[in-house]
Amino acid sequence: MTRLPTLFVSHGAPTFALAPGLSGPQLSALGASLPRPRAVLVVSPHWTTHNVRVGTVDRPETVHDFGGFPPALYQLQYPAPGAPEIAQRTLALLQAAGWPTAADPGRGLDHGAWVPLRYLYPDASVPVFQVSMPAQLDAQGAWRLGRSLAPLAGEGVLIVGSGSLTHNLYEFRSGDSAEPAYAREFVNWVREAVRAHDAARLLRTLEIAPSAQRAHPTAEHFLPLLVAYGASDEGGEIQVLDGGFAHGVLAMESYVFGAMPPATEPAAILESAHV
Repeated sequence: MTRLPTLFVSHGAPTFALAPGLSGPQLSALGASLPRPRAVLVVSPHWTTHNVRVGTVDRPETVHDFGGFPPALYQLQYPAPGAPEIAQRTLALLQAAGWPTAADPGRGLDHGAWVPLRYLYPDASVPVFQVSMPAQLDAQGAWRLGRSLAPLAGEGVLIVGSGSLTHNLYEFRSGDSAEPAYAREFVNWVREAVRAHDAARLLRTLEIAPSAQRAHPTAEHFLPLLVAYGASDEGGEIQVLDGGFAHGVLAMESYVFGAMPPATEPAAILESAHV
């Protein structure tokens, strides 16, 4: 079976589900170009637990884990099936790698999962399950979690780290729609490190990148990028989806780690960097 690429997706605010912006069409084109996966595995900062948990539910609910947004948002559903058998395989992989891990037979899909998946797979026909982020996860741990999941990419599972390339909620809530210079500088720095396959820089991003503490006052929305990178065939092709900015400060940039099928690559939308 051909190894699937792994993805880091910036899922923005929950309203991304209603306002696709630049990123939505790019994710739709990407989903149409990828080989159909057996399942999608999502790691999202909106499911954080003491130890790792793996969602094993057969029909995960659509979780509206947010408040104060337009009523239409709470009517949206993403009725994808679960993937209990693949979830059990994931559970075994994580336990073999030394992660304290348990099954969660009731967990639904949080908005870090279902919002971007509405664009990647709008018909909700691809099975989806989630793996939680341990509460004490750090950069090295996020990369190691990705490495533990990496065998699944060779078994037809699309591994998605869903976070946000910038995530300053105070500035988001201030309502200023102007893109600040620091956010663009941070995005450019991360993009350069990703394209260069510079794992050492990526693992220290929140220590050494320009304005890192302002871009990420807390780490949880950056760590899924390191999970996706750790799960990838490191050193392979990198593709950048420049989704611009939402609400001025939320960078919607996403990355594809690994080669796309050449015959169906959406060259007009995906910006490739062969390093």
